[in-house]
Amino acid sequence: MNDTSNDPNAPQTETVDESLAQEVLRLRAELADAKDRALRSQAEAENMRKRLRREMDDERKYALLPLLAELLPVVDNVGRAIESAEKTHAESPVVEGFKMVAQQLSSVLEKHQCTKIPALHKPFDPHLHQAIAQQPSKEFPPNTVLVVAQEGYQVQERVLRPAQVIVSTSP
Repeated sequence: MNDTSNDPNAPQTETVDESLAQEVLRLRAELADAKDRALRSQAEAENMRKRLRREMDDERKYALLPLLAELLPVVDNVGRAIESAEKTHAESPVVEGFKMVAQQLSSVLEKHQCTKIPALHKPFDPHLHQAIAQQPSKEFPPNTVLVVAQEGYQVQERVLRPAQVIVSTSP
């Protein structure tokens, strides 16, 4: 009498086995979903760390921009004073002092990677130059910088102040 159809426990065992199998499948799906969410969270956190690191590096890299921008008019004025004195052929200790100050300012700017934007006789670049006038020219092709009215400066690849220039046009 090994007939399981008469065994009152047989259907319950099959039902329990099916129930356990479904529970295992459900738990595996939940586990896979939890792993996926955890991986996405880790990736998101890593991306956030990288972005914050980039932003902090940029902040450090460009922290002196406001100060350097405020120094540029001083550099311009010292240069004008030297030019004016040289035009009057006045060589005095004051002029020599201004030249020394100009050299010191130039050294400070260079120390902080603040460099002049090359402009004279270069092709006009609206990212680096600000055209204040146009002038016909037979000597230079159109859109060439003929005159630099005010020097431009950049800190690394970021423009601090565009060069104000006069650009050539066709004659």
